[in-house]
Order: sequence, then C-alpha cells, then structure tokens
Amino acid sequence: MHTRAQQLQAFGRLLDIMDELRSKCPWDQKQTFQSLRHLTIEETYELGDAILNNDLQEIKNELGDVLLHIVFYAKIGSETKDFDIADVSNSIAEKLIHRHPHIYGDVVVKDEEDVKQNWEQLKLKEGKTSVLEGVPKGLPAMVKANRIQDKVAGVGFDWEKPEQVWIKVQEELNELNAEIEKGNTDSIEAEFGDVLFSMINYARFIKVDPENALERTNKKFINRFQYLETAAKKAAKSLHDMSLDEMDVFWNEAKKFYK
Repeated sequence: MHTRAQQLQAFGRLLDIMDELRSKCPWDQKQTFQSLRHLTIEETYELGDAILNNDLQEIKNELGDVLLHIVFYAKIGSETKDFDIADVSNSIAEKLIHRHPHIYGDVVVKDEEDVKQNWEQLKLKEGKTSVLEGVPKGLPAMVKANRIQDKVAGVGFDWEKPEQVWIKVQEELNELNAEIEKGNTDSIEAEFGDVLFSMINYARFIKVDPENALERTNKKFINRFQYLETAAKKAAKSLHDMSLDEMDVFWNEAKKFYK
C-alpha cells in the first residue's frame, strides 16, 4: 500500500491532468454539470456491478472513473469561482466531524443504531424540516423505499422484531389477493406496491440489501437463460418450438452448471 504522501501525490497528479484536459481537449472543454450527469449515473452503476461481482480489480477501475467525475465537477465549479476541490473536501470533512460527536465530541453511543439516530437528529438541527429530505427523488423505486425506511428508523419509527414485519408482509399479501379477486386494476397495483414495500422492510430486518438481492437473481436468471439458449441452439432447436418441459431440461442443466 502507498504512504499518505504518495496518495496525495497521486491525487495531485489527477488534478493536474484534469486541468490540462480541460484546457486542451475539445470534448472535455465542452462538458457541463448537466452533460456529465447521466455519465456519472452510468459509472456509479458500473461500480455497483463490480462490487456485486466482487471483482476487486474492476472495483478499483470503476472507483477511478467515479473519482474522475468528482474532480471534473469540482474543476467546472472552480471555473465559475463557486467552489473547487478543496471546498468539496473541506465541506465533507466538516460534515463528518459535526455528525460524529461520539468521535470528535463528548457524546457516548452504545452501537451503530445510536450513531444512526444521532445522525438524523443532527440533520434536523442543521435546518432540514424532514428526515426524508435527504432521499433523492430520482432514485430507483426499490432503492428509494429502502432509504425511506432506513431514514425513519433512524428517528425511532420502526418495528421492534422481524416477526412483526413478516406478519405485516402476510397482511399485505392477503389484501393484494382480495383486490385481485375484485379485479380492480388500480387497487391491485396499489396493494402490490404495499407488498413490495413491506418485503423491502423485512429485508432490512434480516440484514439483506433488497437491491443487491434482486440484482443477484437477475444475473442468475440471465446466466441460466443464456445457457438454455446456447443448449437449444446446439441441439438445433428453436425455443419458440420447444415445450416448457423440454426447456426445463436445459434449465435444470444450467442450475447445476452455475451452482
């Protein structure tokens, strides 16, 4: 591992390269906060994929891409004299110090739950009117639900035991089934949303990240289905012409292959 001096030198090198690209490269010169936004989102998802795959080399590479975007935004901010990378760094450093009074002050905490509750209380004291203000509107629905539940739990609005949440899941499933029997599409959608929301809440209680869990299943399904497609092609068969029983043979082979 590198020393702190080497780390700072490497970061300084990146800042120098960013300065040069911004002054000499036609593409880099054209970029704005708005033009970079969607690219930053893509890079964040690519980092998420690398983490799910536990590919440490790729995690390193994708972290570099995300860091580049942070440096890029700071460079643009410096050109308008609104902020630079020092302002960005100092801002988050001061926030971390302020929100960790159990480290930088005299507050005593028992565990991570105390830390989370202190964090949310401090944010309200900073002027936020709701603990949910920090949940971005543009988050994917599943991630947003998880963050909402995590935020309100931080101020004590939560169940006490996983068993209670599971009972709630069962209640929501029963309500969904009742609406399915009635055939009201709008009510079915609403109750289905309640089922998903309660399942995400249950995931939190059993220490499972629902987004990661679903993405793992997505990847698993993709691998198995692509195995099925390849096996069918080798057997000179078309999926459209195969019965479900025939496809199930290859599907079970795929499950064994990727196990």
